[in-house]
Amino acid sequence: MPKKAGKEKKPRDKSVFREYFELIAETAVFVFFVMTFVVQAFQIPTGSMETTLLVGDFLLVNKFAYARAVLPLEDTILPQKKLERKDTIVFRFPDDLTKDFVKRVIALEGDTLEIKDKQVFVNGVPMAENYKVHIDRQILPGASEYEYGIRARDNFGPMKIPAGHCFAMGDNRDNSQDSRYWGFLPLTYIKGKPWVIYFSYDAERDAYLKTSAKERVNKFGRFITKARLNRILHTVK
Repeated sequence: MPKKAGKEKKPRDKSVFREYFELIAETAVFVFFVMTFVVQAFQIPTGSMETTLLVGDFLLVNKFAYARAVLPLEDTILPQKKLERKDTIVFRFPDDLTKDFVKRVIALEGDTLEIKDKQVFVNGVPMAENYKVHIDRQILPGASEYEYGIRARDNFGPMKIPAGHCFAMGDNRDNSQDSRYWGFLPLTYIKGKPWVIYFSYDAERDAYLKTSAKERVNKFGRFITKARLNRILHTVK
């Protein structure tokens, strides 16, 4: 007599817990990859870039924008761009590499930069800057000798930008700690280009310094009631 065929064992379905665990793990890996290599979230804490960027703006930063190509095909595949004057950038602060700053590129390596009575000159040509703001009419005299600091705010140089560096300044020229104060910015410190504002609210000045429980509650309430909806999804130039 022919043997009865045994019952085929059905493959055991994955448990719901395992499916959810795998989904969460895959999502976490994807988010980690994106936040590490593609974009970075960044909050504007000070008014040094007003009125282009406001205190309380939350940005996504394109970390691929200025990434140096490693493989031959990267220049073709990845949307990289050459650093140009007037580009807005996020970078590691040279005096404290744990902090990120956002400023605008004013001069590139090899350029000769000079500031005369608040007017910027690059290679002897006055720079047209419709984005900049001056809140102080007073013009500070430059130092008798080249130096950084407050005396370089309105009169600076002329100085040639060294290789491998650029000169960065905030759009709020009279209220910005930038290359006039701490020197040339190494190009290797640039992390990316601000891309889009994904949220914005009318934050208090120096809100990032207020960390007590009461201040955190007040900040959260302001976060909801003072949202600037007209700035959401605004691209950064």
